[in-house]
Amino acid sequence: MHRRTFLTGAGLAVAATSLSQLTLADNTQPPQSGVTPPIAPADWQGLRKLFPLTYDYIHLATFLLASHPKPVADAIEAHRRAFDSNPADYWHAHFMTIDGQICASAAGYMGVRAEQIALTDSTTMGLALVYSGLKLAADDEILQSVHDHYSTDLSLQLRADRTGAKVKRIALYKHPAAVSEAEVLANLKAGISAKTRVVAVTWVHSSTGVKLPVRAMADAIAKINAKRSESQQILFCVDGVHGFGIEDQDISQLGCDFFIAGTHKWIFGPRGTGVIWGNERAWQSSNAVIPSFSQSYDVWLGNSNQDQVPIGEHMSPGGFHSFEHRWALPQAFALHLQLGKANVQKRIHQLNSQTKQGLAKMPHVTLYTPMDPGLSSGLVCFDVKGMSADDVVKALHSKGIIMSATPYRQSYARFAPSLINNEQEIERALAAIAALA
Repeated sequence: MHRRTFLTGAGLAVAATSLSQLTLADNTQPPQSGVTPPIAPADWQGLRKLFPLTYDYIHLATFLLASHPKPVADAIEAHRRAFDSNPADYWHAHFMTIDGQICASAAGYMGVRAEQIALTDSTTMGLALVYSGLKLAADDEILQSVHDHYSTDLSLQLRADRTGAKVKRIALYKHPAAVSEAEVLANLKAGISAKTRVVAVTWVHSSTGVKLPVRAMADAIAKINAKRSESQQILFCVDGVHGFGIEDQDISQLGCDFFIAGTHKWIFGPRGTGVIWGNERAWQSSNAVIPSFSQSYDVWLGNSNQDQVPIGEHMSPGGFHSFEHRWALPQAFALHLQLGKANVQKRIHQLNSQTKQGLAKMPHVTLYTPMDPGLSSGLVCFDVKGMSADDVVKALHSKGIIMSATPYRQSYARFAPSLINNEQEIERALAAIAALA
């Protein structure tokens, strides 16, 4: 077996590598992928044409599960044909090196080191892997918010049950539409105790659309850690899925220790893919939960040492995955980088601001998501007077508009304007809500 090589530079170049460069064991080429010409920065009309999404509906819920854009779909199909033609040779030719290329493409987009990235199948899997592996003692405290998703709640509770640690939940804000950075920081600091070892938060709340000031929260935690011994310091973990693919942010500069996200939502990655990034301190504070393959397997065979295995690979679950999907992930990162991260952020915030401003003018609508783009991202949550969230969703679906309701105990109607939408579609959706008065 060839030792896996992690690529730490030129993430975009690796992401844009043609599938035709992936050779089979007998040096034959995999099927041609029908490579799509590079898209121009901020070419939103051109981007929409890359998706097979039906034009029979206005799609305002694509954040749930992405449609595969053409470069991703072509890559998936090329890998699938190669696997179906000769699965053993194709897998053996690539499995020891291709995860390194995928991590390099992710690193180029995220602004981190490739060896610090683990590959997963979803945000939920990433959360479970990180939280199930945390090194905690009895009476250690895990601090989380009441605004988090079920996946975070249960992953943390299961770890607490196994270790004797305690989970403490706090509200970071009272009224989401009126949230401020000062309020969030005050509640965070008040919730941290001498026993707090982990702070787990969600960057953008799918329950309200609030985007937390993670960098400011990280700075507040760093000041507390500066006064503590190394063994008493707080680990800061972030579920980042609904900011990832929107915000123009290098993850290494966000200030957290762990960052977990699926890549089949705003990133437009293949369904069933995700990433975990952790800094050195974070990975040292967590144990692997599922055996990994590739070079870790080489260690098991006695051909190399564990210290030669990149930590991200060591933490990536092994076994056989939907390889044609995972191996097509670099094309999604390449597409976003071609569009331009700053352009992506500007466009999504523009469409979301248009949505919020329109809803705010309607007397029968209560808007819960902050108007400030510094405290919101790509989700807009609201109520329509006299209607349940599910009824709003059904009413708009009958008018050819697909939206969603927040899957929480307190459910709101929810729009998620994204890069595949335009201003005219937003106006049609707003008109449909106005007609519900």
